[in-house]
Amino acid sequence: MIIKVHNLVKRYGDLLALDHLNLEIKEGEVFGLLGPNGSGKTTAINCMLSLLKFDKGTIHIFDRNMSPDAYDIKRDIGVVMQNVAVFNELTVLENIQYFCGLYITDKDKRNQLVNEAIDFVGLGDYKKFYPKKLSGGLLRRLNIACGIAHKPKLIFLDEPTVAVDPQSRNNILQGILKLNSEGATIVYTSHYMEEVEQICSRIAIIDKGKTLATGTKDELKAMVKAGEKITAELYSDNDLNGALIEKISNLPHVTDVSLNGNLLTVRCTGGRHNLIRVLDTLKDSGLTFGRVYSEPPTLNDVFLEITGKELRD
Repeated sequence: MIIKVHNLVKRYGDLLALDHLNLEIKEGEVFGLLGPNGSGKTTAINCMLSLLKFDKGTIHIFDRNMSPDAYDIKRDIGVVMQNVAVFNELTVLENIQYFCGLYITDKDKRNQLVNEAIDFVGLGDYKKFYPKKLSGGLLRRLNIACGIAHKPKLIFLDEPTVAVDPQSRNNILQGILKLNSEGATIVYTSHYMEEVEQICSRIAIIDKGKTLATGTKDELKAMVKAGEKITAELYSDNDLNGALIEKISNLPHVTDVSLNGNLLTVRCTGGRHNLIRVLDTLKDSGLTFGRVYSEPPTLNDVFLEITGKELRD
């Protein structure tokens, strides 16, 4: 394991931020760390980076105990936090040179790595620009370049695509996959479920300081009731009575039936023939309908079922 967190406990006074948290992240993964606001994600990352002291538990990175003075471990870690952390007084080139210089003392090697990082994030035309002159997407890419220029083996990316345009987001996601293909292990947090589903090989969902579920996206979907969603567009002259809704509700694997205007939605778990059963029931009832389609569960469905649907501050 490249990261092993065991029974991690962190308190802020009376607040229990991490409650015996356990995580295992394998070398070469793009590992998604998901949780609602206040779930403990940022606290967990700060503890893993030894930026916070914790009350109980152990953290091992690269099979070695992580501590504030473990500089040999930290040299192989890159960090890109949600809040952009660059110097406004330095140009794009100077910023990347500075952050790379924290790890690489050899000038020739540092210059090579800086140029590679600039090419990697596509900032070649902006070397002499100051951060205040960059768009939000370019600023995010500069932030990433500063965090990965020294070619770390392990990279923490905390909400790297927040508040950027779709083109910049796509560029960043492709860059993350490229970093992974070149050997870096990625720990990735995001509130954009489609991103996590797109790039992460394994995912942990945490809440109230605990790990609630861990697995691939397919494994997580198999853990919960959030299954297939069947939607049928009914014609307005149909009389969809309570008896028919009850009949559909009693079909195998059906968990919920709702009607919003002329849109019938049926949610199901498991089963290979849910769509056929629903269609047969509608036909037998003499209903006329238009488009009918089936959708598999999304990671967002899984997240909401595991963590709840109430709003968080």
